[in-house]
Amino acid sequence: MISTLPQIGDRITDKSASPDESTVREWIGADGFEYWAKLRTWIDESYPEVFAPDWLYGGKNRGWSLRYKKTKAFCHLVPEFRRVSAVVVMGRAEREKFEERRYVWHPQLIKLYDDAKTYIDGKWLTIAVASADDLHDVTKLLTMKRPQKSRG
Repeated sequence: MISTLPQIGDRITDKSASPDESTVREWIGADGFEYWAKLRTWIDESYPEVFAPDWLYGGKNRGWSLRYKKTKAFCHLVPEFRRVSAVVVMGRAEREKFEERRYVWHPQLIKLYDDAKTYIDGKWLTIAVASADDLHDVTKLLTMKRPQKSRG
């Protein structure tokens, strides 16, 4: 018999409605939700009034993600079973900046970057956020991608 229980990393794929906050909390669990909330708060505070995040359904394999986009894609937050991931697309300028500062990144992020296929729009990095280090890496990548809005 094939197990129908969700596995770690499975995505929310019911396309009938975008997930609400309680669905996300249940799906990713308390630890994952803490990082989910911290990332959302960090984006809101670092880029006030820049983004209006919207839910995007990527099909039965990719499921739902919360997209942050102004004119260009900033990132997607992906609620996965018992964890949260951030998808950051690294265009040419971001890849050059990443390479210039290659020595400052954690080894696991460098490996993820090196292993990511380069598409026409860049490298798509999917980073599981399961520790303070992971959270720090994501916020540093996002700051490199788009400098924080200065507070007047």
